[in-house]
Order: sequence, then structure tokens, then C-alpha cells
Amino acid sequence: MNNFSIKSFLLALLLMPCFSASAQKIILTDLTVEHMDNPLSVETLTPRLSWKIKTEVKNTRQSAYEIRVGTDKNTIGSGKGIVWTGSATTDQSVLIPYGGTGLQSKKRYYWQVRVKDNHGNTSAWSSIQFWQTGLKAADWTAQWITVTGKDTSARSPLFRKEFNVKKKVKSALAYITAKGLYEANINGQRVSNSYFAPGWTSYNKHLQYQVYDVTAALKTGTNAIGVTLGNGWYKGRIGFGSQHNFYGDTRALLMQLEVEYTDGTKESINTDESWKTAYGPIMASDIYDGETYDARQEKSGWSVAGYADGSSWADVRTLEKGKEQLVGMSGPMVKKHEEFKALKIFKTPKGETVVDFGQNLVGWVMLKAKGPAGTQITLSHAEVLDKEGNFYTVNLRSAKAQDHYILKEGAEQVFEPHFTFQGFRYVKVEGYPGELTTDKLTAVALYSDMATTGKFSTSNPLLNQLQHNIQWGQKGNFVDVPTDCPQRDERLGWTGDAQAFANTAAYNMDVAGFFTKWLKDVKADQQGNGKIPFVVPDVLTPNDAGAAGWADVSTIIPWDMYVAYGDKRLLEVQYESMKAWVGYMTSTAKNNLWNTGFHFGDWLFYRPDDDNDGRAAVTDKYLIAQTFYAHSTQLMINTAQVLNKKEDVEKYTELLKDIKAAFVKEYMTGNGRLVSSTQTAYVLALQFDMLPEELRASAAERLVKNVRDYGNHLTTGFLGTPYLCHVLTRFGHNNVAYDLLMQESYPSWLYPVKMGATTIWERWDGIKPNGTFQTPDMNSYNHYAYGAIGDWMYRNMAGINSDASAPGYKKISIAPKPGGGVTSASGELNTPYGVVSSSWKIENGLFKLEVLIPANTTATVILPAPALKDGKETSNKAEIGSGTYHFECRTGQVTGK
Repeated sequence: MNNFSIKSFLLALLLMPCFSASAQKIILTDLTVEHMDNPLSVETLTPRLSWKIKTEVKNTRQSAYEIRVGTDKNTIGSGKGIVWTGSATTDQSVLIPYGGTGLQSKKRYYWQVRVKDNHGNTSAWSSIQFWQTGLKAADWTAQWITVTGKDTSARSPLFRKEFNVKKKVKSALAYITAKGLYEANINGQRVSNSYFAPGWTSYNKHLQYQVYDVTAALKTGTNAIGVTLGNGWYKGRIGFGSQHNFYGDTRALLMQLEVEYTDGTKESINTDESWKTAYGPIMASDIYDGETYDARQEKSGWSVAGYADGSSWADVRTLEKGKEQLVGMSGPMVKKHEEFKALKIFKTPKGETVVDFGQNLVGWVMLKAKGPAGTQITLSHAEVLDKEGNFYTVNLRSAKAQDHYILKEGAEQVFEPHFTFQGFRYVKVEGYPGELTTDKLTAVALYSDMATTGKFSTSNPLLNQLQHNIQWGQKGNFVDVPTDCPQRDERLGWTGDAQAFANTAAYNMDVAGFFTKWLKDVKADQQGNGKIPFVVPDVLTPNDAGAAGWADVSTIIPWDMYVAYGDKRLLEVQYESMKAWVGYMTSTAKNNLWNTGFHFGDWLFYRPDDDNDGRAAVTDKYLIAQTFYAHSTQLMINTAQVLNKKEDVEKYTELLKDIKAAFVKEYMTGNGRLVSSTQTAYVLALQFDMLPEELRASAAERLVKNVRDYGNHLTTGFLGTPYLCHVLTRFGHNNVAYDLLMQESYPSWLYPVKMGATTIWERWDGIKPNGTFQTPDMNSYNHYAYGAIGDWMYRNMAGINSDASAPGYKKISIAPKPGGGVTSASGELNTPYGVVSSSWKIENGLFKLEVLIPANTTATVILPAPALKDGKETSNKAEIGSGTYHFECRTGQVTGK
């Protein structure tokens, strides 16, 4: 027994009295491993375990836990087959590392936890959960297979294999990946409800594999596997222009089906030269252009045993293993979610048959049709109609975004794509046989399987629609990677958009796994000199990297996710990448001034047409660069402090002083005026504390004056917008923040809402007041970046705030700041510890606040005015534990001014 095991054993003995039976006033829920529910391909040897505590008892904190891990689900409850027992006197219940002996690869481990609270209550043992370790490189015995000859056909190849199961199966796991995308079937049934596997990563660096429990799919006797491959991001068109084959020109399959029988014997069915291949009904498939499916080419029963036409299939070709690393899953797969029935079918002025689904979404349309063989139906996708009411696709640029279905004879058929997705609200239908009715079409939303964690609503319907639009902008663009837009010939992981929106994303949905997975690609695609590409995965040129506010994604998102989820290991994993980016800026700065290289600046800032009087809000790009240089350096200080890297703390603290001094010298006059007198300039300078403290209040006044000069309109772009209202509120101008939020005319957040938007637009005036469009070459109607206002709405309207000193909402701040004529607001967030909610209303001259704090956390409540207790005013601040609370204060002092 090693020292750690001895300590754990002794600690468990000490804690045993703590876990004696008592009334079960606490229960444990939401057990996860590495942010996932029962994961099947855990890579780390020290997986981290989390749980949530539910109780009706106020001020409850965990005082101790006991975890047991075993290899047999049936005996773990009796204490047999235990490989590790961990106990501790602590209130930590999030991301507790496994501390036992070395884990074996491709093995399932079961675990339970029980806890004691500060009131002396002990929970029952939790439900039994599990994790399964992934495969080591040596565990892969399957061979890569592809079509015979060169893979030049646009059609999707099919691969099949029959095999015999002679004994009773105890378990069967399928390990699958592909170069390209795949859909796998066993005995005619899909092995998963996920889509676009194996997902998009920096394929040349690492390629994900998926693990499926297919025990129930196997039967005694002959079984069959069938797999279809598509081009996807690997081989299809991706990036700008007509770029194909970016990662490779050959689609290939790798599959290993490992079967364990009840008698203890094992068998592996692998991809090898014994498999057969043929082409199926998918005639062409492309992310941008859509899919063509010819039902006449279907091979009925091809993925079930006893397929009659299998003799005509060709031999496969095996490939040598590549240099890419095969890795397990660290984030969620893409799945189907909401479905939308067709609201109406109508004829446009041009005579087009168009279907309106009422929501701009990302996914595809399921179509029912029956007609003569050879009939071709074409579905074209669009986000908007033009001013005259005609179908509009010019903003898709070269993306065809069309699905073609060719009918076969017989009964009604149901069609949907396999390896493409579209962004759309409207669908134009051509070639449909007979009468097209609304029951023949259903739109299906597809996005990464992230749990909804946040809710937000107010008394104002326009703000509620804005929140709806923010959420759907996230859903539509979180399709395995955080894309800029989901409809045109782009759909890339733009880093600037992602960092601007990350905090809002973490309120709306559980993005811990989503960003953990994507940040691995940020690190993998980082250049040797430290530059971060404009897009990740990187499919552009080596020169397309290193822009301020875009490359800072490498420091901003790791820190934001640490604060939101308490994931210290994420900082550890990304630390060298973070250092390398700051190191690049330092290496190219002159006298601590980073004023070289290409930068996007405050992308899509306010630019009125034919600007002759300097109203365009142009901010010096190098001023912006200097502020983000400082911000990333500050995040390095924060991160080094968390990781106890004292030398780095000192190093970056000195660097930050020099960066700010250089900023003041270059971009500020003696009385605090900036060389760029724009909202974005003052917002960034104030947000990142670039100015001497004694000049900040006057700088905030200049910002307010600018807002007033523009008639209470914002003029910020992608980099200024996320911080605009935060800065105004921080410096005592909450009323101005509300004036901006509640503004209904262009440019504003509510202008698109008033124009009928159901998602966030790329441009403030994607549709102009006269009904015409902005420049079509860059005019997406589903572009989440400006939805970053959601962070301010949650934090300041609902008042739900995190605390970096106790991350993951271990410590919570509830500080609602009403204003803007809003009479009620409610926010809810399912944190790593449980649900926190803050709901207020103004009624009968009183501001009334209802608060829910989850167990095992504490909160500071800050009211907008002195609290009333027994009719008397008391402090507006209260320290509370878990439970529900009610607060009141007079509204005469709650003006938002």
C-alpha cells in the first residue's frame, strides 16, 4: 500500500463515524466525470468526479465526502472489488480527482459518493455511475480501410462486414472514427443518435474516436455492420474559395468492435481487408453546398445480415496508419434537438414555392414525398426574404445550400441529409410531385448536445425576444466548433467571435466540455512563434494569425471557463499556449508598445453611409491591440496566481506596468483624452484599467457624452460591444447602459428584434429600415458575437455573478441593478453546485427580490437600496448560505440613475 493509499485508508477510518446512518435530508444528483455523464473514452489517468447536493435545509454545506470506485457494478455496493476509496473533510464537490492506482485502458470503472453536511446529516450512497477509459495507441488493432483505387468519386462509399456471434454477449463496444464523416449501423440500426462524427478537430494533430455500447444491438448468429462515409470537413470544400482536400484526399474508416462473452472470452471484429465496399444513394455531399440523394440507388438491407447483393461489392483497400493521434471525446457530440413544423407555404411575387418555419435555425428539413421514379425535388435554404418578399440567397455567396432528392417508385419516402447542415428559416421547394402541404416538412435543429443551464426573462417582450435570439444564435453556431455563421461558404471557428461570446455562452448552456475540446485545437494549431490563427481549426494560410482580440482567445476563454466551472486543470493544460501568445506580443512589441502586424480592429463598428462629418466610429487598431496585450497579460497574472507560479506572477506584473505606461504615453493626452475618441476606445481603456485611476471617472464621462452625442446609440463593433454596458455600469452610469439596451432604432440590440429577427445578426443593420440589405458579401443573419450583451443582462439585470476567488459559483454575488423602465426580471443558472436564481419585481413602491442559492455555496446579496426589515431600513448587503430568501427595498431609491 503506497503512502497515499495509507493516508486515504486512515482518513476513511476517521470519517466512518461521520457517515453513520441518519435521516436522509440530503441527496446527491448530477454525477459527472470530466464534465460528462458516464463517458466512454476518458483519456486522463486522473479523471475528476463531481456531484451536486440537494436539500431543503438552509445554509447547508458539505463537510466531508467518501468516494468508492470499483470494477463491478453488482458488487460495489457491498464493498467488494473496490479499487479506490477516497475520503476527505472538505466542502469541495466539483472536479475531485481520482486518487487510486493506475487505471487500465478500455476498462469500465463504477463509482459512488456519499457526503456529510455541516448539520450532521449524511446522504445515502449516490446512484452508481461509471467512466470507461479510452484506448492507448497499442490497443488499436483495426486497419484503416477505404475504397479500391483513388477516392475520387463524389458519392458516399458504403462499407460492410458480416460476423458471427456464437455465445451469449456480456458487453460489446464499438470504437469508430473516420477521415471524413461517418454514420454506422449494426443490424440495420444506427449505433448512435449523434451526427457529424467524428467531429471537427485539427485532424492532422488529433482525430477523435467515438465509443458506442452496442451490446443490445447484437444477436446470436450472423450480424452485420454497415458504415457510410461523407466528405465533411476533412475532404470537402472548406475555407475560402474552392479549397478541397485540406486534410486529405481519401476518406477512410477505422472501426474496432470488441465483444466480451459471458464466459469471459473476448473477440474483436476489426476493419481489415475482409470488408466490402460499394457506393450508395448519396450521390454528393458537401458542408456548404448540400446533399444529393438518389433513392433509386438504395441498397435495401445492406447493413443487415444475409444481404443478397453483397457478392457484387468490391474489396476494400487498407491504408497505413497516419501520424495523427487518436483521442477520446472531451466534448459533446452534435445531436438533433427542437423540431419546427412548417408555419405556412406561400408563393412569392416571382412565383417561387416557399415554406416558412418561423425560426432561423441550423440543421435540415425532413421531407415526405411520393411520386414517379426519377422525380427530383430540390430544397434551397435562405434566412430572409427580400424587400419584395422573394427568396433571397445572395448573402450565402458561393454556398449552394441545396438538398436534392430523387424519388424511387413505391410508398411515401422520408428524406433528410446525412453529412451537411444549413442555416435557414425559409425553404424553397422545387419539383415536388402533387400538392405540397405543411405536414410534409419538418425542420430539425442540430447542434452540440449542451444542456441548457440559463434562463432569463423580463417584463419587456423585446428583451425577451433578444434573449431568445441570443440563445438561438448560440445553438446555430455551436455545431461542434464555435462558428461565425452557419449558412454561407464560411462556417469557420473564428476566434474573435468565440472569445467575445464565451461568457454569455456559459450562462445559456453548459459549454465546459464544448470549449475544453475546442481549446485543444487552439493549442494544437498555435504556430511555433506563438501566434494563434484567425480560425480554429485552422484551414487558412500561415499569415492568417496573430490579430488582437482574436488570438487573445487563447488567454480569455481558458480563464473565463475556469471562473465559470472551477476547472483548474484547463488552465494547467492551456498554460503554455497562453504564455506563448503573450510571448509573441512581447517579442514583436517595441518599447512595450505592440503596434505592428495586421489586426481586424473593432470589426463591423458603426459606419454611416457617405460619412462626410467623421461620424464613423473608427478606433485606432494599435490602440485596441495594446489594450488586449494588457488584458492577456493580466490573465497570465491571474492564471499564474491560481497555479502558484510565483516567478511568472512577478514577471507578468512588471510587464503589465510597462504595457500600461506605454499605452498612456502613446494614446492618451495629459488630461485623459484618447487619440481615438470612440466608444470602443474608452470602453477598452476602462475595462482593462489602462488609465491612471484618477482619470478613469472623466474617461467614463467622455464615454457617456459620446453615447449621448449619438442619440443613445452604440457605435461599437465586435471588440467593444461585449464590454460597453459593463463599463458604463461599473463607473456609475447604469442608466446609460439601460438607454443603450432599450434603444429600438439602428444601431442597437433591439433594432433587429423590431425588424423580426429570431437570431443575432452579423451587422447592426443587416436589413435597413427601408427593407434593403447590407452588403451581401458579409451579411449573416445568424452571427452570435453581438449577443455578448447577454452576459451583462444575466449579471446586472438578473444580478447573477460569479466570483473568481471561488470559481464555479462556489461563491455567488446577487446584485441586480434595475432600470430602463423594466418592472421585473428573472434569471436562473444551473451552476456546478446546483441552481441559483434571482427574480425581482417592482410592486406597490417596493423592489422585491427572491433568491435561491444552491447547497454547498454561499452568496453575497447587494440590493440597489437599503433593505427593509420590519419597516426599517438596514444594510443593502447580506451574506447568506444556501436556501431561498426574500428581500425588499424602497423603489424611490431604485432608479437606475
